[in-house]
Amino acid sequence: LFSTADFDAALRDSEVHFGTHLDVTSYAEGVRETHNPSGRALPAVVWDFYQNGCSLRLLCPQAFSPTVWHFLSILQEHFGSMAGANTYLTPPGTQGFAPHYDDIEAFVLQLEGKKHWRVYRPRRDTEVLPQFSSANLTQAELGEPMLETVLEAGDLLYFPRGFIHQGDCLPDVHSLHITVSSYQRNSWGDLLEKLLPAALQMALEEDVEYRQGLPMDYLRYMGVANSDTVNACRTAFMEKVQSLIKKLVDYAPIDAAVDQRAKSFLHDCLPPMLTQSEKSLSVYGFPARWQDGGPCNVSIPITKDTEVRLLRHGIVRLCNEEAGVMLYYTTENSRVYHKEEPKFFEIDPEHTDSIELLLSSYPNHIRVDTLPCETLEDKISLAMLLFEKGILTTKKPLVQV
Repeated sequence: LFSTADFDAALRDSEVHFGTHLDVTSYAEGVRETHNPSGRALPAVVWDFYQNGCSLRLLCPQAFSPTVWHFLSILQEHFGSMAGANTYLTPPGTQGFAPHYDDIEAFVLQLEGKKHWRVYRPRRDTEVLPQFSSANLTQAELGEPMLETVLEAGDLLYFPRGFIHQGDCLPDVHSLHITVSSYQRNSWGDLLEKLLPAALQMALEEDVEYRQGLPMDYLRYMGVANSDTVNACRTAFMEKVQSLIKKLVDYAPIDAAVDQRAKSFLHDCLPPMLTQSEKSLSVYGFPARWQDGGPCNVSIPITKDTEVRLLRHGIVRLCNEEAGVMLYYTTENSRVYHKEEPKFFEIDPEHTDSIELLLSSYPNHIRVDTLPCETLEDKISLAMLLFEKGILTTKKPLVQV
């Protein structure tokens, strides 16, 4: 999946920068420090840090390794949530990070050497499946580990959000591991953060009960200072609030909120890594080139008989927005997280049925003339647009080379 040779090649062949792509860290006598200089992380500087006992964290190995990119692109499709990764190289006999818990589901794959791990249960209910990662913790804040083990190359360790963990290197061997992460901010509560404001806005627009004025004297009997008081006014007020909250469900645009979550997910996603077969059937393998003093094989010969399908099922999402119907897609995303703005374009509302047909037909191919557009010209034009964006592939290569 990834090796120290790959790490070295990334430093030599790619633009790896301290802070952006690489962190230099240490943890000794209960103190965690970061030692990042500015500028490019050149091998001579990086390996000197390592030789002096510092750990190295490569923040985005998928940007430098096609293998990691491919691995994460499969996982993100399976989890329905962004899959990220960090790679950690630790010198023998050292520890690079303080104990802490994370806001992600973590999968630790030991790639080289060995590492001693201690994992602790969440200390209190509020730290079970937390929304945010913890600060660095001290050893005094920890109890007994629920798990203590040494990972060797090929081993896998999983711990959920909120489980405190720390890893240190054995004295006789280095450690290289990759931590794959997923399910960051992907809870029911995160969905409701999108859903409830939209439900309230819709209720205010459509239901006069939400627009009626509050009782003139409610400030006299409501509020924390009155919370222990029992009277008919407080009871009626609480019942009214509960009734409005309960009725809010009827106005909740659940599907629209899910679409907004999906839109964010598509922005988080890595672009799909194409197989050679997929490439030959997509715009990425189309043989347009400069030859003999001019361009050749430029025209894309999509006809009514061309059989097409989506490159992958999860690479597009239709969203109804105020400005129109937008199609969000991942094929032009960067391998670096959010380096690019979200990729989308507006489509004719009459073409949404065609997008839905392509989604429901996957992984089967359909003929262009079966797309439910009004005219054959519209069918071919839509197929051409989707092909040029890398969203569609054909059943057979369009041009025989």
